[in-house]
Amino acid sequence: MHAAEWLDPTFLIRTFSYLGLLFVVFAETGLLMGFFLPGDSLLLTAGIFAARGDLALAAVCGVCFVGAVLGNTVGYLIGRRFGPRVFSNPRSRFLKPEYVEQAGAYFERYGVRTLLISRFVPIVRTFVPTMAGAGRMDFRTFTLYNVVGALLWAVGVPLLGYFLGQIIPAKVLDKYVLAIIAVVLVASFVPIGLEVLKRRRVRA
Repeated sequence: MHAAEWLDPTFLIRTFSYLGLLFVVFAETGLLMGFFLPGDSLLLTAGIFAARGDLALAAVCGVCFVGAVLGNTVGYLIGRRFGPRVFSNPRSRFLKPEYVEQAGAYFERYGVRTLLISRFVPIVRTFVPTMAGAGRMDFRTFTLYNVVGALLWAVGVPLLGYFLGQIIPAKVLDKYVLAIIAVVLVASFVPIGLEVLKRRRVRA
């Protein structure tokens, strides 16, 4: 088995079905080392499979929702408990110590918006719950928007895949499914691009 197969949504779903969905969503949204795993593409593909009758849409949404909520909760607890250790390397690109203080101030001001938007941004959604925990964001507030964000993402993206699977003929969809997934992934990074441009304008 090649390592690349573990990043192929179609392979993961066909091989591990709902259990694979649960594990990948949990790891991708809550474990720092899971940032490389497929998220949006996996949920979109699962929705397409559901449209074909290979999976049950309600089960897909339910499993992904549970995995997303649990994943973010574990990520938060990791940041809350091990924040100083996780962010202890000043040479780290993503886990610098000063990010802890910045996270506390940022989540205090933009916490709600950050938790919701980050659900739809690959890589960012992996680190946000840990940053929230390290920044000592109120757990009740985090839990509320963790659930809301998980509901929007874990139900919305599979529904999009299901909708595409219903309106696009199977032969056409099979031919262009990779292109469709690529478009979704590019769109997911739009919020990051807008934030970067905003910061550059502020600095200028």
